[in-house]
Amino acid sequence: MMSREVKVGNTIIGGGNPIAVQTMCDTHTADVEATLAQCREMAQAGVDIIRVTVPGMPEVQAVRRIKEELLRDGITIPLVADIHFSSETALAVVPYVDKIRINPGNFHPDHDKARERFKELIEKCKVFGKPIRIGLNHGSLGRFITEKYGNTPQAMAMAAIEWLDMCVENAFPSVVLSLKASNTIVMTEAYRILAEKMAEKGYDFPFHLGVTEAGNGDSGRIKSCVGISTLLSEGIGDTLRVSLTEDPVNEISIGKYLASRYSGELKSTMKRIRITGREVEAFYDSPDKERLLLDFSCDFGKRLLDKEIDSVRLHSPFGENYDSYLEDELMQACRRRFYKPEYIACPGCGRTMYDLHKALETVKKRTSHLKGMVIAVMGCVVNGPGEMADADWGYVGEGGGKVTIYRKSKPLLRHIPEEEAIDRLLELIEKSEA
Repeated sequence: MMSREVKVGNTIIGGGNPIAVQTMCDTHTADVEATLAQCREMAQAGVDIIRVTVPGMPEVQAVRRIKEELLRDGITIPLVADIHFSSETALAVVPYVDKIRINPGNFHPDHDKARERFKELIEKCKVFGKPIRIGLNHGSLGRFITEKYGNTPQAMAMAAIEWLDMCVENAFPSVVLSLKASNTIVMTEAYRILAEKMAEKGYDFPFHLGVTEAGNGDSGRIKSCVGISTLLSEGIGDTLRVSLTEDPVNEISIGKYLASRYSGELKSTMKRIRITGREVEAFYDSPDKERLLLDFSCDFGKRLLDKEIDSVRLHSPFGENYDSYLEDELMQACRRRFYKPEYIACPGCGRTMYDLHKALETVKKRTSHLKGMVIAVMGCVVNGPGEMADADWGYVGEGGGKVTIYRKSKPLLRHIPEEEAIDRLLELIEKSEA
């Protein structure tokens, strides 16, 4: 089913329009100059939509200034406000941005009150002609839904349907949906279930795709490509964001690759393939390692994820060691075989109160021997504890140079100085395995 068009500033999502590539600032939004500088870099890199976090009322006026300054610079890229928990902030920022991203279930602990607040937001967005992205993430669905369906892909889809029903009932058509998870299996299954349920209802709202908390480096790129490309290849997806725990400008080129590939503008550099039962050998002639990584992930991610094949042997110009490394990374991204720890790491945003990039690299270095363990490194306590739903252990920044360490969803140590936190994490892991 062709999705409807949703206008976000001067960009149109859905309706067969080009796949829009998004990214998000990791600056503190109240630091207007730093946020403007990052937006300008993003614009130069060719992004289609920029998102900024708006955690409270002080940031509302900062966003207003940012939008005004960008327009003075001739930068007309749509600006999206990212809201968590505060319906008052969502209502206040509507006039100053091109779209609002919210999780309505987080507007209030009482589900009926959350519905009331969401209806208020719908009405204000109708007045100002602004669209909404309903963005639901695995691990932060709210008690009302998880008590019914558990913390599952089905729960994510059913939560989305409830909010979509409200939009339809209130004659609000300008909606985009996302159901993100760090686990590629959960992510793809949630979108597939939602697409099926929407088709049953005759809903044609466009989808925003992403693997949240994908991490950094090759692993983050491969995991993102596996989840996003699987859905794009099935005709699901109208806009996307590649979420990396790096400079957010780095996300844009990967997103543009995916958009170009699944619009038919770009072809894989794979030259031939040999299939023996459920084993595959693939031969590539890629110009560089990054292009090989992206092509290989998209060519075989879906097949491995859906268990159509059991393994793929890579042959490239870059040698057997590099080929073997990419094979291992792809198998892990598809949750078929783990050869190292699995890291869940948010990309960071204006709510992050410590050096997330440095923390992730340090945690990876110190825990590299823990094969198969899932470790989360999260930027703040707003989403961290919920959205690291798959993690065995969590390292979550509190701000003020302090860290909380979690075992599953339970905080074991709070207010640990950053310089001690990794040692304490390793002590807890060793004690648990003794």
